[in-house]
Amino acid sequence: MTQNMTIRLAEEKDVPLILTFIKELADYENLLQEVVATEEILYKSLFEEQKAEVIIGEVDGEPVSFALFFSNFSTFLGKPGLYLEDLYVREKWRGYGFGKQLLGFLADLVIQRDYGRLEWWCLDVNLPSIEFYQKMGAVPMDEWTVFRVTGDELDKLAQEK
Repeated sequence: MTQNMTIRLAEEKDVPLILTFIKELADYENLLQEVVATEEILYKSLFEEQKAEVIIGEVDGEPVSFALFFSNFSTFLGKPGLYLEDLYVREKWRGYGFGKQLLGFLADLVIQRDYGRLEWWCLDVNLPSIEFYQKMGAVPMDEWTVFRVTGDELDKLAQEK
């Protein structure tokens, strides 16, 4: 069952809503304790420095979903790509095709911008999302391992310059 959702680019006034969506997603993933973002941090990153973009999905003016994304670059393709950091649909609104509409919007953006690909990560334990992505033709990159350096380890690594 599909309903119409209006998708729009986020505006500065949406920063509190974006933070709410981020916290709802983190809670869904049992990672709420890891959220340190604030409205001030998001405002600076999204609107002053333009490090990422956000789209918001609404039904009759009610915010029901969001996606946060930014450009990356593929040396093999020689083109930028679009990396989807977060996609979230509020529980009440799942099953209406809104996640698919958000991904379709982003895929169209990739084509309009002449980027080479759309990609994202998904937690291995998030089986409903994995199944959803695979139904749309997304291919898991199982041969890749994600690495991350943060905090004290990042500071130590920076000393190796």
